[in-house]
Amino acid sequence: MRPKGSAAELEARRRLAGRLLLEGRKIGEVAQIVAASESSVRRWHRAVKKGGLEALKAKPHRGPKPRLNEKQKRRLLRILLAGSRKSGYRTDLWTCPRVAEVIAKEFGVKYHPAHVWKIVRSLGWTCQKPEQRARERDEAAIGRWRQKDWPRIKRGRSAS
Repeated sequence: MRPKGSAAELEARRRLAGRLLLEGRKIGEVAQIVAASESSVRRWHRAVKKGGLEALKAKPHRGPKPRLNEKQKRRLLRILLAGSRKSGYRTDLWTCPRVAEVIAKEFGVKYHPAHVWKIVRSLGWTCQKPEQRARERDEAAIGRWRQKDWPRIKRGRSAS
């Protein structure tokens, strides 16, 4: 299990162990000082013998290469900003399945609709649901209710 701490903190711990080992300290003693297992200290000792303290540097874990590059993501953003109607949909609503279809059609890359959300979010978009209002909605009546009825109802609730 990975110990707690940032990559820089863990590297500092390994380097301290490496310096102690180079001073001639025993593996068990170094393990106690840096709060690590003896097997880890042995592994660090082998690395120091092979490549010096530089061998204890943190190595970034980049993960797999993205299937859409930055240029393609910028083009996708332009497509999204143009609206879904320009892409052939009947409404102006972007959904993850629709975005997945556009990515497949435009770039030849297939993504699961659930994963598309991560891509869309990385482009700075947020989840938005269109507000639906009844055609019969009477804004004046709502305003009167908020000014007259709601304060009365609110006072009545706190009095009981």
